[in-house]
Amino acid sequence: MADQTRRQGSTSVPSTPLPAESGDRPMTGTQDGLRIFHRQRRSVPPMYRPAARRVIAATAVLAGWSGIVEGVDRAGAQQPVPASFTSEQMTAGAELYRSTCSSCHLESLAGSFEAPELSGPNFRNQWGSRPISALLLEIRETMPPQAPSSLSEDEVAAIGAYILSQNGAPAGATPLAFESPAVLIASADPAPAEPLEPPVYPIPGRPGNTPTPGGRAVGSAPEPPGEVHETPTALVRTIRPATGLTPVSDRDLEFPPAEDWLHWRGNPSSWGYTPLDQITANNVGDLELAWVWPMHSGTNNQAPLVRSGVLYLINAWNIVQALDARDGTLLWEYERRFPDGRQTGGFGLGAQTRTIALWGDMVYVATRDAYLVALDAATGEVRWEVEIADGSKGYTNAHGPIAANGRIINGINGCDRYEADSCFITAHDARTGEELWRTFTIARPGEPGGDTWGDLPWEFRAGGDVWNGASWDPLLGFVYFGVAQAKPWVPASRGLTTADSALYTNATLALDVQTGEIAWYRQHNPGEALDLDEAYEQVLVDVGPQPVVLTIGKPGVLWKLDRRDGRFLGVAETVFQNVVTIDYETGAVQYRDDIQNAEVGDWLSVCPSTAGGKNWHSSGYHPDSGLLILPLAQTCMEISGREVERALGSGGTAADRMFYMSPEADSIAKLAAYDVDTLEEVWSVQQEAAFNSGILTTAGGLAFVGDFDRWVRGYDVQTGEVLWSSRLGGPVMGFPIAFEVDGVQHLAFSTTQGGGSPWQFPSLWTPELATPNGHNALYVFRLRSR
Repeated sequence: MADQTRRQGSTSVPSTPLPAESGDRPMTGTQDGLRIFHRQRRSVPPMYRPAARRVIAATAVLAGWSGIVEGVDRAGAQQPVPASFTSEQMTAGAELYRSTCSSCHLESLAGSFEAPELSGPNFRNQWGSRPISALLLEIRETMPPQAPSSLSEDEVAAIGAYILSQNGAPAGATPLAFESPAVLIASADPAPAEPLEPPVYPIPGRPGNTPTPGGRAVGSAPEPPGEVHETPTALVRTIRPATGLTPVSDRDLEFPPAEDWLHWRGNPSSWGYTPLDQITANNVGDLELAWVWPMHSGTNNQAPLVRSGVLYLINAWNIVQALDARDGTLLWEYERRFPDGRQTGGFGLGAQTRTIALWGDMVYVATRDAYLVALDAATGEVRWEVEIADGSKGYTNAHGPIAANGRIINGINGCDRYEADSCFITAHDARTGEELWRTFTIARPGEPGGDTWGDLPWEFRAGGDVWNGASWDPLLGFVYFGVAQAKPWVPASRGLTTADSALYTNATLALDVQTGEIAWYRQHNPGEALDLDEAYEQVLVDVGPQPVVLTIGKPGVLWKLDRRDGRFLGVAETVFQNVVTIDYETGAVQYRDDIQNAEVGDWLSVCPSTAGGKNWHSSGYHPDSGLLILPLAQTCMEISGREVERALGSGGTAADRMFYMSPEADSIAKLAAYDVDTLEEVWSVQQEAAFNSGILTTAGGLAFVGDFDRWVRGYDVQTGEVLWSSRLGGPVMGFPIAFEVDGVQHLAFSTTQGGGSPWQFPSLWTPELATPNGHNALYVFRLRSR
C-alpha cells in the first residue's frame, strides 16, 4: 500500500525513563509489581504520606504483578538458611489466607489472571532464592489491595508460614519472624493443603447465628422483619416485595421505555443514552441530591438497571439489591454464598460483577464462581441456577449477561491459566436456565483458525476472556462481543510470535443469537503482544443508510465497521500510540519491529500502557448530534515478558511493567467527542484526574462523566463546556444511568473503587487525590422542586 495511506506514531524506544518535566523529580518505585516514574510536583497531605511512601519504597503487590524490591538481594544470603515456622502459625495463616487472599490467588494458590501463583515451579523461579522477608514486606505494605497495611506483621508472618507449607516446607519449633533472613523456599516438593473448616460469620438478616461478645446463646435474638430464604448457595432477605412490576418483554428490551433502564448501557445498541429530556443545558444547574444508598464495600463498577420504579443494583461479591427508585428504600437483598466458603475468580478485579439482566419477571446474575442465577424480580428468591464453568479453576464473571430474544447470553472470563478448556460465550433459556449453545473464543486445533496458534496443543491456548458487556441488533439477529487477548500477554511467553494471530482473541465477534455461530469476526491487532486488548463495548449506530459498529480498545484506536459483515469502514487514533502502523485504506496493522522480535526478558517502551488509551469505562453516543463521547487516558509503559512453564495450571499474564506519562500529553485524562460519520475529533478537554466512569448522554444535550477526584460533571455535548458539577464521597466509577419515576427524571452515579490498571495508575501517579476505602455509594439526583 502506498505510503500516503499509512500513518505511524513515533517508533523511538527509550531505554531509560523519559526526562521529567521542569520542576519534576522522577522517582522509581513499585506497586503491584509495577515500577512507577512518580512525579513529586505536589506536596502529599500527611494523611496520605504512608501511601506515597509505599509507592516510593519499592513495593510489589501480589494480587497484580511481581516486581523488584529495591534494597533486597534477590539471591538472598550466601549461605541459605531454610525458613522455620510452627504448625500453629501455619494453621492461623491458612485461615487468614482463605479470608484475605484466596479471592484472587484461589484456595489452591494457583492464582488467577494478574494474581500470580503462590506455589509451584513459576513461583519458585520468581521467589525461590529470595529472602522470605522480601515477600512478607510486599504483603505487609500492599495487601489486601483495597486496604494496604491493614494486616499486622504477625498476621503477615502467619500467611507466609502457610505459603511455605504449601510449597513443601515442614513445620518446626521456631515461629517465622517478619524480618527473617531465611530464603523463601529451600528444596521441597509442594504438599497438599489440609482442608480447613470454614469460619462461621454472622449472617445478615439472621441475628443470633453466632455467640455475641456478651455470651448470649445462639438463636436468642429476635426474628428479623420480612422473610429470609436460605439455600446452600444463597441468602435472600425480603423486607417488602416489589409491587406494580411489569414483566420485561423481548419488545421492551428491543425498544426500552424511556422511563426504564433495561440494559447496562440503556439500550441494546450500548449507547449510554437516555431519551428523557427534562434536564437540559438551561436547568442542569438546578440538580439536587434526591437520595443516597450506601453499598457494600469491595471492588465494583456498577451498572444498575431500573424497571417499573424499582432500581436493581449489584454490589461487590454478588450482593444484589432491589431499591425503591423514589427514595432508595431497600426492598430485598440477595447474597451469593460461595461453595466451601470461597469467593473465587480473581481476574485482577477483586469482587466485582458489573451488571445484571432483566427478562420477564426475573433478574439474572452471573456470579463470581461461574454460575448463572435467576432471581424473582419481586422478592429476590432464587428461581434456578446453573453452573457455567468450574470456578475453582479461576473461571469467573467480571461483567454480566445480556437478555436477548428469550435468551440470557453471557461471556466467561478468568481463562489465563493452562486448562483443558478455554473461554466461551453461552446462551441459556431465560425460563429454565438450560444451555442452548456454547461458542468458544479460542480456535481449536483442526478447526477453522486453529492453525493461527502455531502448533500449541489445545490446553496451552489461554486467554480470549469475555469481560465486558455485549450489544444486540434484533433486526440482524446478532449479538456483538469484544474478546480479550491471548495469555500470557507477551507472545514469546506463550511460545508464539506476533505472526501467530491466535484467533479469536483481540477481536469483535458477531454471533447468531439463535445458534451461537460466528457470523463474522474482525481481529483488530492480530497476535496481540502488550495487554492492549480490544474487549470493550460495541456501539451500534446507523450513519445514514449504513449500519455501523464502533469500538475502541486499549490502543486508543477507534474502529468503524459494517455491522452486517465486519467490513472495514474507517479508523481514528484518539491518543498518542507508537505500537502499530495502521493502513487507513484497509485497517491492516503492523507491530513495530522490536515488538515483533521481542524475546522473554526483553523490555519494550510503548504507548499507551495497559491502563489503556480507552478501557472498560464505556463511551456514550449522542444520536441528535452524531457524536461519540470517549473517556480516554494518556499513559505509557515499559513491559517485559517472563518465562512460563508449559504445564496444566500454569500460564497467567506473566509480565512486568513500569508506567510513565505519555510524552505527548500534559495530563492523564482526556474527554473527547468524535463525529461518527467522519471520525474527526470535534472537541476535547484534558485534566489531571482520570475519568473513571462511563459516559451518560441525554436528550437534553448533556454528557455526564465522573473522575478519580470525586467529581461528577455535566458537559454541553456539542462544545465540551462544563455546565454542572458535584463532588461526591469517593471516586466516581461504574456506569451512570437515567430513569423516570412519578414523572420526574433522575440521574444515578456510583462511587466505588478498583477496576484494574485504570484505577492503579491514578492511585500511584496522583496520590494527593487518593481517598480512603469504604465509601461505596449510589447517589441519585433530580431537578430541584419549585
